[in-house]
Amino acid sequence: MSDYILCYWPVPFRGQFIRAILAHAGKGWKETDNVSDLTCSPPDQQPVPFMGPPMLIVEETGFAIAQMPAIAFYLGETLGLLPGSPEGRALTLKTVNDANDLIDEITLEGGREMWTPKKWQDFEPRLKRWMAIFESLAPKQDEYRFGRQEAGIADIVAATLWSTLRDKFPAIGKMLDAEAPRTAELARRLWETPALSKLAEASDTRYGKDAYCGGQIGASLDQVVND
Repeated sequence: MSDYILCYWPVPFRGQFIRAILAHAGKGWKETDNVSDLTCSPPDQQPVPFMGPPMLIVEETGFAIAQMPAIAFYLGETLGLLPGSPEGRALTLKTVNDANDLIDEITLEGGREMWTPKKWQDFEPRLKRWMAIFESLAPKQDEYRFGRQEAGIADIVAATLWSTLRDKFPAIGKMLDAEAPRTAELARRLWETPALSKLAEASDTRYGKDAYCGGQIGASLDQVVND
């Protein structure tokens, strides 16, 4: 039984945030095998006008939404995974957008150029600053929790961001443990839950254990980080 249709490439990357939210919430989904066709269709013939995936369709109603932060916020609203206060919701949206920005940076804007050892060395201080941002956000988010300890959208997105990077690039995982231990622990704790652990196993089987974003940029990232 699927509740949603997800349009995304067969790699973790940006789509993994949506998969993790759905898995955590116990929702079923199926993934399209015609991502290129949907992406290249004229905007007035798409389920919702969009430039690139992810794109999510609600099976029951046909409602469609694209852009990772918009999908995450929509799922948070409809699945009860957002804080009740405006402040908490704003911090959630900031966290999701921060994650979206970071994965753009770590893939050099989707592979507009390739990584070299020198570029990566120059980027490491900025990556550490990103880790410090997530580490400092966590106590602020705790101030606006909605009266229970289970994870919300901000937690799921942050954990998915860093757990995926840690698993695919062990050197980043070691850096995260040193620079942002609370964030590293959140990533471990959530991705050891039954729902997300099952998703991790399924992703490794479907995409390959080392797959992250694919293409030449994925290969160059793997070369500079893991070598």
